[in-house]
Amino acid sequence: MRNIINLNKDWKFIQKDAGLPNSLPTDWTSVDLPHTWNAVDGHDGNGSFDRGTYWYAKTFATPKQAFGGNRVFVEILAAGQQATVYVNGTEVVYHEGGYSTFRADVTDLCKEDGENLLVVACSNERKESVYPQSADFTFYGGLYRGVNIISVPDAHFDLEYYGGPGIQVTPTPCDCGGAMFDIVTYTKGIDENFTVLYSICDAEGKEVAGGCRPADDTKIKLFVPDAKKWEIDDPYLYTVTALLQRRNEAFDEVSARVGVRSFSCDPDKGFIINGKETPLRGVSRHQDMLYKGNALSKADHYHDAELIKELGANTIRLAHYQHNQYFYDACDEMGFVVWAEIPFISVMNKDPEAHQNCISQMKELIIQNYNHPSICFWGISNEILIGGISEQLVENHKELNELVKELDPTRLTTIAHVSMTPIESPLHHITDVISYNHYFGWYGGKMEENGPWMDNFHKVHPDLCLGLSEYGCEGIVTYHGPNPACKDYSEEYQALYHEHMAKMLEERPWIWSSHVWNMFDFGCAARDEGGVAGRNNKGLVTMDRKTKKDSYYIYKAYWNKAPMVHICGRRYAQRAGETTEIRVYSNQPTVTLYLNGEKAEEKSAEKVFVFTVALAEGQNIVVAEAGGVKDSITLEKVEKEPEIYVLPEVNERAEGVANWFSTVGEMDLKAPMEFPEGKYNIHCTMEEIAESPEALAVLTEAVKLAMNMKVTPGAGMWDMMKGMTPERIGQMAGNMIPEGFIESLNLKLTKIEKK
Repeated sequence: MRNIINLNKDWKFIQKDAGLPNSLPTDWTSVDLPHTWNAVDGHDGNGSFDRGTYWYAKTFATPKQAFGGNRVFVEILAAGQQATVYVNGTEVVYHEGGYSTFRADVTDLCKEDGENLLVVACSNERKESVYPQSADFTFYGGLYRGVNIISVPDAHFDLEYYGGPGIQVTPTPCDCGGAMFDIVTYTKGIDENFTVLYSICDAEGKEVAGGCRPADDTKIKLFVPDAKKWEIDDPYLYTVTALLQRRNEAFDEVSARVGVRSFSCDPDKGFIINGKETPLRGVSRHQDMLYKGNALSKADHYHDAELIKELGANTIRLAHYQHNQYFYDACDEMGFVVWAEIPFISVMNKDPEAHQNCISQMKELIIQNYNHPSICFWGISNEILIGGISEQLVENHKELNELVKELDPTRLTTIAHVSMTPIESPLHHITDVISYNHYFGWYGGKMEENGPWMDNFHKVHPDLCLGLSEYGCEGIVTYHGPNPACKDYSEEYQALYHEHMAKMLEERPWIWSSHVWNMFDFGCAARDEGGVAGRNNKGLVTMDRKTKKDSYYIYKAYWNKAPMVHICGRRYAQRAGETTEIRVYSNQPTVTLYLNGEKAEEKSAEKVFVFTVALAEGQNIVVAEAGGVKDSITLEKVEKEPEIYVLPEVNERAEGVANWFSTVGEMDLKAPMEFPEGKYNIHCTMEEIAESPEALAVLTEAVKLAMNMKVTPGAGMWDMMKGMTPERIGQMAGNMIPEGFIESLNLKLTKIEKK
């Protein structure tokens, strides 16, 4: 029978340029898996992270049964981003793609006596043929999910087909109330004496269906009478087991937990599961944590899922790559509808080998995760038009979509468009459903523009199912004030933004899905924004999972049915002024506010309750009560609020814009912009402008003022941005920049000779 040996303990590890050892090194560092060498520098704010080839080594004994006709496989659960595996000095497999499982048969290299040396060389260096090429997150390197040795008889369920489990189950509900389970297993090394015995057990472990097939014809349909469906609020799971037998002896066994459900999307009705219209409202998730990077434990993954469940979300977009099997399992068990995708993101590489890497990663994603009932959508790309559009890009998308439909006709395909994607884009009719990443109210425009934009698209394309795949803004719990505004990075502005977005989405159930960007702050070593470098701080929860920002609770008020009340501003603890505003979130119809033991006011509202009170000198106790639940905070009245509450860059940016315009002089904003031959202008790409130090200095200052982002060629998010023009960056910034800013930038650039 199959024997799985976990090899996560006591590895030897060394950094770059070590070379392949011929014995277990004694002078390398000892580490346990999961492990990444970017656990700190992947998000510590130093501006970059270590990208290179690192080496892992460990010895293992050959399983005894391997010499009775068994095969031995090495299983790597993930290795970021490329990996080469050696056993006893011989290369056994090379794998490209940092987020999926891969295996290799090492039987013939194993020693009958003594220890075998297993070495894995991991690299997170950029490789032109491997996605992601560039993106707004850290590419952690290492063996960050673990390693196993698997021993199986010569006759076994397949272990080598794109890292899959060897069994594929498709449950389909029937009109009679039962369900048909289409099961396929994949076998190796069998002859006419082998059969496969199939069994389906319910959640209580009782067998409800069974069957048997010859091992060389392993497709079977099993019927389960009165099948219970997998629902978001009641995610019922069946266990399907396949047993490979030769006469009276079991040789190998595989199983899958699956769910019976039907689902679809409608342009006017949104998402429908088991015949019930159910708008999908949830979050996106990256897989890293503070000072762990992406080397998370099973408990870490389940804790993340529990925090999202507490929020009341019913969907998760797993960005932007294949996640750990533990997390998919948690989604199956907790009733989340999952959007799973590959890291085809931001910029397409025209090299055909890169497209083949997309195909390979898509095959691994689907084949390894086919049995998870939580997954209803396969995503084929994210914000890919940042790098521009081409006929090849469109054709590559069509080919990917066709591949997905070939591998899995039961699920829907989707795509996440960058905000500037035209309403009439040729990419709109490739996938089954579409979504947009919009940041109106943060990267340009106003938050109030989100709803009208969605309404207009829905009107123009009434035949398309439209979702909102990303939206959000930075919220840093240090910054506070009575007048929150876009780009002040305050916890209060983030909460106001999400108040508006939650209400906007509630009013539009036809939007098939929405996913907050992001559930948790996450690592992006290239970022330096809002005084917290190395991270994207748009999370509803901090990267260490210790602090739920106020914005977390507005969604809990909308989505979680359990009675709740939350007083905002507990970190805005010292307040000046004769009066102060206190905001309370609750899913109850009325909230009563008490100040220092006295009833201040009772209000009725929809989710957001706003009170104005006069604080007494010193510390004040504030209590909110709604529907039998209470919350309490302490506020102090002060003469002047702490300076740390305001990000210095907020005032510096205003001064910088004024200085920028003072160097231009008088401008006629109504006059058409000029683009003289041989001079730089706003239509040049950033890469072209970077050829001139003088022009680059102008561009760097402009992007800092417009987007609060640094431009450094060859570093940070340069690869993602280098193909963009200043004109497009201005479109992204929207009303964040004053009138005439783009015209003034063009004027400055046109004074500089092209190199």
